[in-house]
Amino acid sequence: MSTELRASAEGSTSAGLAIGVDIGGSKAAAGVVDEAGRVVEQLRRPTPRDAAGTEDVIAELVQELSGRHDVGAVGVGAAGWVGSDRATVLFSPHLAWRDEPLRAALRARLGVPVVVENDANAAAWAEYCFGGGRGEPVLLCVTLGTGIGGGLVVDGELFRGRFGLAGEWGHLRVVPDGRACACGNRGCWEEYVSGRALAWAARELAESSPAVAAGLLERVEGDPTRLLGEHVTAAAQAGDRAALDLLAEAGRWLGQGIADLAAILDPGTVVIGGGLSELGELLLEPARERYAAVLTGRGYRPELTLRTAELGPAAGLIGAADLARRRG
Repeated sequence: MSTELRASAEGSTSAGLAIGVDIGGSKAAAGVVDEAGRVVEQLRRPTPRDAAGTEDVIAELVQELSGRHDVGAVGVGAAGWVGSDRATVLFSPHLAWRDEPLRAALRARLGVPVVVENDANAAAWAEYCFGGGRGEPVLLCVTLGTGIGGGLVVDGELFRGRFGLAGEWGHLRVVPDGRACACGNRGCWEEYVSGRALAWAARELAESSPAVAAGLLERVEGDPTRLLGEHVTAAAQAGDRAALDLLAEAGRWLGQGIADLAAILDPGTVVIGGGLSELGELLLEPARERYAAVLTGRGYRPELTLRTAELGPAAGLIGAADLARRRG
């Protein structure tokens, strides 16, 4: 066992502490989490572009944290499709993982029990246990970041599907033959409401109507190719009209997708997490309007509650830690 990891590989966690790691397309965050879902200490690193480098970063984060805290399990929320074995990352559109035996590799390096889970599933579990979805019998989570992820908790159980791949709402095809997606298809939902989608829409607007997008272009010294989703969100929060319009359009796409999912899953609550959830009502108001306008059977069925997540960016690592603690 690594000398940095002081807890027994087979024993329970000391004082209920576990480490959760959230691996996204741009950052890796790790934190020590207690039984109440509180983050005791947290670290961040940039996410490498290769599988070996990503594994190294996970190990380094865990070893640094475990050097200061007595922990007995590690949970990894991976931005990709995690197989039903809860051990293998089958595919990640935004990372270099392809049939990656991540649990075995990390267990060999760290010497403690390791649980691997889809990052959005982990965030959904955290919101169900400690956040905006507490006590909800059918909870649907949508995470808006670089792309779209999600999770579903039904009667206290995280629903993973037959092959472990449930919850990939971002690849619901909303526009046949629409924008190209990193998954290989076209017209996926995440190409119309995500950080990447906002960047694409801002660049298109800046190139076609630079006068309208003048406020956005000021943020990137006039170069539309440098526009990112964060520029749009910052400009919208500052009251820029073009940015607000772009967010409203993204919000309408969000509401459309939620209405489609509601027709299939009938959740009582939808929690919106991820980086874009920080926009709050700037995104949720147009989403609610669109949802109400296109919901199947509208007027003759109860409407769900749509709210932002309570745990913020730490939801993924909190959920991963709790699942590791429970070994499930």
